[in-house]
Amino acid sequence: MRNLDKQTADGFDRIWKRYDEVERDLPGDESDEAFRTYFAIFPLDALNGEGFDLGCGNGRIARGVAPRAGRLHCIDQSAAGLAAAKHAMRALENVEFHQASVDAIPLPGGSQDFGYSIGVLHHIPDPAAGLRSCVAKLKPGAPFLVYLYYSLDNRPGWFRLIWRASDAARRGISKLPFRSRYAASTVIAATAYWPLSRLGGMLQKAGLPTKHMPLSSYIGRSWVDLRADSLDRFGTAVEHRFSKAQIEAMMIGAGLERITFADGPPYWIALGYKR
Repeated sequence: MRNLDKQTADGFDRIWKRYDEVERDLPGDESDEAFRTYFAIFPLDALNGEGFDLGCGNGRIARGVAPRAGRLHCIDQSAAGLAAAKHAMRALENVEFHQASVDAIPLPGGSQDFGYSIGVLHHIPDPAAGLRSCVAKLKPGAPFLVYLYYSLDNRPGWFRLIWRASDAARRGISKLPFRSRYAASTVIAATAYWPLSRLGGMLQKAGLPTKHMPLSSYIGRSWVDLRADSLDRFGTAVEHRFSKAQIEAMMIGAGLERITFADGPPYWIALGYKR
């Protein structure tokens, strides 16, 4: 059985068709900011070699990585996502694109100098198996960066209650036809993501703490990005969440060592090296 949920995969294909990064003109500095956020703990000299982005989507992260990389393989099961990524990076000659799922990565085992998967493995049926598939492609000592949804293990009780309500909404919305999912997620983006992210920005400028504020990781993000992430979050049927300890155990089980975590949001960003 493929490590892929068809409904989720089809949903992401529709998302990339709806939010083609070129058509919606995502600012280049927003892509750079995403790179700085996710790669803050990554050894950037490793990018001089050959590596892969597992689940590149429309290339939002890859756009920041590719100019710094020796060679980058962008891998995604979505034809629409790859088409957008190809267009966004059409001027770069060091990027190759592969349409494949995590259990069929078209790279030789033990061949890659680095790898990463940002916000993908928690949307497949077996995240641990997906992580093992990624690590198998790395050379010994190569770094691997992963971002997985957290189980709110570092949040207060009231925050978890809010999340439970939002997750109940996700379970209902994700079962709707795509048009209805799109409409519902747009309303959520307008009534929750946008006002809270803007309020957080004002509090931040005033020097007030925003650490435990819902959606504080979206401070400064554009409307199109907020809307796309709302559709990602509420329109996706398969969603796993992990504690920091569970992620560390899963990474060790996949063959990684020297594991470290980023201190700030989004939680959890983790780095390990292949044994």
